[in-house]
Amino acid sequence: MKARRSMSTVLNDAPEGRHSNTFLRLKKKLERAVGEAIADFNMIEAGDTVMVCLSGGKDSYTLLSILLALRERAPVDFRVIAMNLDQKQPGFPDHVLPDYCASIGVEYRIVTEDTYSIVKDKIPEGKTTCSLCSRLRRGIIYRTARELGATKIALGHHRDDMIETLFLNMFFGGRIKSMPPKLVSDDGEHMVIRPLAYCAEADIARFARGMDYPIIPCNLCGSLENAQRKQIKAMLQSWAQQFPGRIESLTTAMRNVVPSHLADASLFDFKGLTRDTPVSEGDLAFDPPSLPSAPQGVVPMMPLARER
Repeated sequence: MKARRSMSTVLNDAPEGRHSNTFLRLKKKLERAVGEAIADFNMIEAGDTVMVCLSGGKDSYTLLSILLALRERAPVDFRVIAMNLDQKQPGFPDHVLPDYCASIGVEYRIVTEDTYSIVKDKIPEGKTTCSLCSRLRRGIIYRTARELGATKIALGHHRDDMIETLFLNMFFGGRIKSMPPKLVSDDGEHMVIRPLAYCAEADIARFARGMDYPIIPCNLCGSLENAQRKQIKAMLQSWAQQFPGRIESLTTAMRNVVPSHLADASLFDFKGLTRDTPVSEGDLAFDPPSLPSAPQGVVPMMPLARER
């Protein structure tokens, strides 16, 4: 029996050279996933100016590359501008992203704002800086989009980010809420899109290594990764190893919400429910839900013991 590979092994398993069949299949897979997300949620329209927020990490590099590739054969014409916010973090290599953008011939804007000093001044030592930093960064991104005339702001969050956020909100926030593929910005002026919504992190990581992007480390500000998100990520990685297909099922579930079978009275009129009210999936109170067969080699979970 072939040993199951760990998620860390998968993430560190780079494909062959970027002209190999393996890499080209991966590239095609990502482009197809991004194209489907764009179509499903009408993310990009004719004449759009899409500002891609480029951080120097694998996700935003991949997003930029895929959008540029799709633009070449898209049925609609749209403009792509890469944007990076240099927050003056100590050690930030401010030449990397301008050099990269120039090398691939993409239009770009580097915005320099010393938000690092503001955050350090306002937040006591040892406390998390992420909330204030995020608010400052968001405001600058919105302002820059306005200056550039951008009609869409593209962020590099992928499928796994969205699922992690869903569980974070359920476990720690008491809400069924995630990162939407498309939303109106906080100030009501901009449309934010996440074209990587259907892309798996493992595929993005392999693609980024194959492309040999000049990755900028994400620990320059010195803040630690959110402990709760680390817990959720570890849980999901464990599930991916033990139960193949579970993460894909969760992704599908986020697009198949049945309000009549939850308990939010603002989404479904439970008080006004009568025997004549059409319900989307009928009554499953006394019948076990039909579940798909477990993939070969996967042992299904045992049912709970019946109460006496």
